[in-house]
Amino acid sequence: MLAFKSFQQELDARHDKYERLVKLSRDITVESKRTIFLLHRITSAPYMEEILTEAEIKLDGVRQKILQVAQELSGEDMHQFHRAITTGLQEYVEAVSFQHFIKTRSLISMDEINKQLIFSTEDNGKENKTPSSDARDKQCGTWRLKITPVDYLLGVADLTGELMRMCINSVGNGDIDTPFEVSQFLRQVYDGFSFIGNTGPYEVSKKLYTLKQSLAKVENACYALKVRGSEIPKHMLADVFSVKTEMIDQEEGIS
Repeated sequence: MLAFKSFQQELDARHDKYERLVKLSRDITVESKRTIFLLHRITSAPYMEEILTEAEIKLDGVRQKILQVAQELSGEDMHQFHRAITTGLQEYVEAVSFQHFIKTRSLISMDEINKQLIFSTEDNGKENKTPSSDARDKQCGTWRLKITPVDYLLGVADLTGELMRMCINSVGNGDIDTPFEVSQFLRQVYDGFSFIGNTGPYEVSKKLYTLKQSLAKVENACYALKVRGSEIPKHMLADVFSVKTEMIDQEEGIS
């Protein structure tokens, strides 16, 4: 009876930890989505730097939630609780990579993301830029959480949908350079995912179809800009692309 009592306490503690991680993951997802919505305002806002600064503040708040996740996982096998936090981590990768693309027109690496997820209690919860190889260094009071390759790939795959929306919104505001930059970037991402193909995790191959759809819509916008851009007034371009996008969706639904 004593042995089973200890088993019960251990299982209850693990279940409670799992539920806390699910709640933190939900908070990370919500705040990351709000950051993405904020970054979409860049296409129409006159002051880009102000939005980027506000987005960085929001991402700092998300990282504080990730710090709580790292503290919960201290001394635990992360893979036993991975399902509880994977949704939030994917959304965070999507938000960070979207912000990085807007700033640099390039893709942030997984190592760069992981460097931002090293924390120290000596800095009152602020990020510690000193690298650490352990999940928690007890002497220095540091924690870290590593983004897994699958979470990174799924986050980047979701990023392509946001870039497609950014492309269409940019055209509607008279920006004809962004669609071509986005198109070139998405082709490179699609080529990278094509190398993985069906050999990777199921979720990655499933996202490949959505990525292909986003690339087709962006290329269609670039084609219309190149061929008919001089014929259509800038304020009408967004309406033309929205109609074409609906036609593409209907054709894909029929096929």
